[in-house]
Amino acid sequence: MGFRLAVLASGSSGNATLLEADGFGLLIDAGLGPRQLASRLAAVGASWHKVNAVVLTHTHSDHWRDRTFEHLRRLNIPLYCHGEHHAALRAYSSAFAALTKGGLVRAYERDNELWISQRLCCRPFELSHDSTPTFGFRFEGGEGLFGPSWAVGYAADLGCWTPELVELLADADILALEFNHDEHLERTSRRPQMLIERVLGEYGHLSNAQAAEFLTAILASCEAGPPQHVIQLHLSRECNRPALAAAAAREVLSRHAVTLHTAVQGRVGPILSLEGRRRTIRRMPRSRLSALPAACRTLPGMD
Repeated sequence: MGFRLAVLASGSSGNATLLEADGFGLLIDAGLGPRQLASRLAAVGASWHKVNAVVLTHTHSDHWRDRTFEHLRRLNIPLYCHGEHHAALRAYSSAFAALTKGGLVRAYERDNELWISQRLCCRPFELSHDSTPTFGFRFEGGEGLFGPSWAVGYAADLGCWTPELVELLADADILALEFNHDEHLERTSRRPQMLIERVLGEYGHLSNAQAAEFLTAILASCEAGPPQHVIQLHLSRECNRPALAAAAAREVLSRHAVTLHTAVQGRVGPILSLEGRRRTIRRMPRSRLSALPAACRTLPGMD
């Protein structure tokens, strides 16, 4: 199957995840400088020469670096982003213009399948976050006789969730979700009140409790069994603790044979491969590819 996923960095100081599928290397975000990314890639046995493309979730500065964009241009690596990202990137990145001029900026669209390689399909869906638009992704391996060979759900930087997002992320082999903050630590922090309200709002970030509710709903929606792995992303160093995030998730996962991983900012990990295909992955129907962030307001228990 030739699949591997490695979180290279996750947090407010920089985000990047490497997904390798049948020899094709895709970076999800490039929020570290090129040398630091090279070091993180080397730590997982990869290199820039094994990166074939980058896909951008949104334009907040912890998800891209201008020097890294320039490095992409030198190595002739394409950048996939949404058309509505262009204005912000042109305004804040001198290297983005060079990528565009070199024909290296490629487009993805809301809810439309994008075949990044012959064996790698990306399905972007919009998330509720205050960098508009922000996207999560469902990645699927090339289809065989019984459907996709594997699926990965990836959703970080979101302030709330919807039933549509639950359906988009159900029946993934690996599920990567934001567990950003502990609400008590956030509310009692010394941060400016405006920042606290922003983080807690429906266009901010998921708390441990919100993410646990989200995870519960996803597990209940799975038809082919739970994921093999759950990865906790984007933990706040100031307003969260890995032990608190893990405890919230383990309470949900206690009845499921799922391995939990907590990614952090300062080191690589987790590094995951998948065992041989153990179940049939349902192919996501077109009708489910529609996430409506405004619907977050209707869900109970949301900040």
